[in-house]
Amino acid sequence: MPIKLENVGIAVSDLEAAIAFFADLGLTVLGRDTVSGEWADTAVGLDGNHAKIAMLQTPDGNGRLELFEYLHPDAIETEPTLPNEIGMHRVAFSVDDIDAALDIAARHGFHPLRGVATYGDVYKLTYVRGPSGILVMLAQELNKN
Repeated sequence: MPIKLENVGIAVSDLEAAIAFFADLGLTVLGRDTVSGEWADTAVGLDGNHAKIAMLQTPDGNGRLELFEYLHPDAIETEPTLPNEIGMHRVAFSVDDIDAALDIAARHGFHPLRGVATYGDVYKLTYVRGPSGILVMLAQELNKN
């Protein structure tokens, strides 16, 4: 089954400062939005999910970083992780068939946190808790040209 890295998401306490830093490193802001609602709650597995987001892209066009600042619920401050600590927020993958991807995840004991959400007519997506507790987002583009 074909799979590619979609983006890496990082929760930040100050979206504008984070954008400024990554933009200075050479990333380009592709877009900004504020997300909330049932689809967001379902995809992320967090009730009342409301966040400001920005999507950035590497100059080569192959890497994307999604930064988000939670408006609700309140963000939880944690100590920065050390290089040898296991875990991160999430990594996201585009897949051609989300059901086939979920079948593969299930064979390894991983299941959606809440279910599969549909974001407009753009994506079907879900989060699964994967190896070492890593959150993995699977996204299937619905209207592929």
